[in-house]
Amino acid sequence: MREIVLDTETTGLNPLTGDRLVEIGCVEILNRIPTGQVYHVYLNPERDMPVEAFNVHGLSAEFLSDKPLFTQVVDDFLAFIGNDPLIIHNAAFDIGFINAELGKAGRAAITFDRVVDTLSLARRRHPGASNRLDDLMARYGIDGSRRTKHGALLDSELLAEVYAELCGGKQTTLSLAVAEVAGSLGDRQSSAPLQRPRPLAPRVHPEETAAHEAFVATLGDAAIWKEYAAES
Repeated sequence: MREIVLDTETTGLNPLTGDRLVEIGCVEILNRIPTGQVYHVYLNPERDMPVEAFNVHGLSAEFLSDKPLFTQVVDDFLAFIGNDPLIIHNAAFDIGFINAELGKAGRAAITFDRVVDTLSLARRRHPGASNRLDDLMARYGIDGSRRTKHGALLDSELLAEVYAELCGGKQTTLSLAVAEVAGSLGDRQSSAPLQRPRPLAPRVHPEETAAHEAFVATLGDAAIWKEYAAES
C-alpha cells in the first residue's frame, strides 16, 4: 500500500493569525518501506520570520525570499500525495496549515479520513510517556544525530522509521527472519511428493461435461474459453 509521510515547517503556530508554510517534505512509502521518491519544497511566506520560528528550523526570511509561492507548487504537491493516506506526527497542526494554503489557492481541503496521526498511535501504544518525535526515535533506537534543526524532509524520513516501529516493524522483521530459516530447513528436508497408487475417480459426470461444452459453444469463436479448450 502506498502512503505518504509528511511534515511541514511554518512561521508560527496559527494559520488563522497570519502564520504561513515555509517548507513541505514528503516521503513515499510502500508497505511502510521508503521507495526513495520524495517531494520537498521551500516556500516564500510573503512575510517576516519570527525569531522563535527561526530558532526552530533556521529558515530566514532572506533565504525564503526567492522561493516559490504555495500557489506556484500546489499542483505538483497534490499530484505527489495523490489520494493516498498521509502519515503525520501531530497531524492537526500540519493539516491546518496545508488546508489554509489550499483555501488561499482555491483548492479543496484535505479531509482527516485519509490522515494517520502517529502522535495518536504513539499515545495509544505508550500511554503516559512523552511521545515527541525525538522521544520516539530514542525509544526505538533510531539515529537522530542529523537532526540539529527541524527540517520537513529530514523529519519525514525519520518519521517513516518511527511509523514502521509503531506498526510493529521489529516484530515484522523477526517474523520474516523466522520464515526464511524455516524455509531453508524445509528445502534441506524436502523430497519428491508421493504418488497415489490409483488415481481418484473423476467427480464430473459426462452429462455435466457435455452441458459445459454446449454452453461454451454458444459464446462464439472469440471467447477466451476456446483457448483453454484447445489446451485441454
